[in-house]
Amino acid sequence: MKKSIRQIRFADLPDDYAGLCRRHLPRPIRDRVDYQNTTEITDAMAGHDLTPDQEDYFDLLCSLIEDYDRANLPRPARKITGFAALRHLLEENGMTAADLARLLDVHRTLGAMILRGERQLTLAHVRTLAERFKVSADLFIDRLG
Repeated sequence: MKKSIRQIRFADLPDDYAGLCRRHLPRPIRDRVDYQNTTEITDAMAGHDLTPDQEDYFDLLCSLIEDYDRANLPRPARKITGFAALRHLLEENGMTAADLARLLDVHRTLGAMILRGERQLTLAHVRTLAERFKVSADLFIDRLG
């Protein structure tokens, strides 16, 4: 089915499932044209009092749209933790726990403890790291919830 030129009106849609399927047969959405055709019908149906058959049809079309969106829309990037950011920056710069300790001007064992997650970064550490790696200090500060 090609994209219709005329906007679909709710009043023009059949009340029964078979009639709706004759109008637009529900199938997996494979491309943008299928997507546009399917969303055009759901847009026309949204917000109206639907018959039980129309509700079933609407729910099926919405599921097909969700499946297409899940497979084709970019996923939001996961927020990197401060700990992961620090480990990545050290690795990219060829730095070890001892190098981290020297950078932070702390005992060498503290560098290893920070990398093992046994010790937290202080505000002074965060400032030093942000300046050294030319990143925002916020990168190293994990926020809850």
